[in-house]
Amino acid sequence: MNIVIFGAPGSGKGTQSEKMIERYGLSHISTGELLRDNIARGTHLGQVANQYISQGLLIPDELMIEVLSELFKEKPSMLEKGVIFDGFPRTIPQAEALSTMLDAHGTKIHAVVGLEVDEDELIRRILERGKASGRADDNLDTVRKRLDVYHKQTAPLRDYYLAAGSYHAIEGNRTVDAIFDDISKSLDEYKS
Repeated sequence: MNIVIFGAPGSGKGTQSEKMIERYGLSHISTGELLRDNIARGTHLGQVANQYISQGLLIPDELMIEVLSELFKEKPSMLEKGVIFDGFPRTIPQAEALSTMLDAHGTKIHAVVGLEVDEDELIRRILERGKASGRADDNLDTVRKRLDVYHKQTAPLRDYYLAAGSYHAIEGNRTVDAIFDDISKSLDEYKS
């Protein structure tokens, strides 16, 4: 089963991904982690990505698609046990490219878990995360830019996946365990 975990920055995608990986035995692809790793290593991709991330902007579609395509070439076995996509796709062209890539491997997106969280709660969570982790992009100015970009460029994916019949809305203003219980019910029902 291939799952997209979807939501605004700070909605809990990483936290819930870890729980889904443990429960369902999925591979995990976090484009944010891939990009941060490249930035830390000073690769060409990391340098280009950092120019966007440091300003709270999305990485261009072509660049993100290239990153994912290369990952599938390096590790095609990931798709055999199923993947959770965390932070990808972020735009409709990325969703279309992902669908094409998966189709070429004989699979598809089976479910999209949409974590829906109030804006004030998102800001609070991201600022707290920034204090704890020291992530430079978790400051108020950048957070506001990231949320603005999310609403303009990423939020339309909700309707895209609703139309495809794969979107599962999960109320995300609750405890981690309560959210995960709803995710599990949704995915267990889907799998059966």
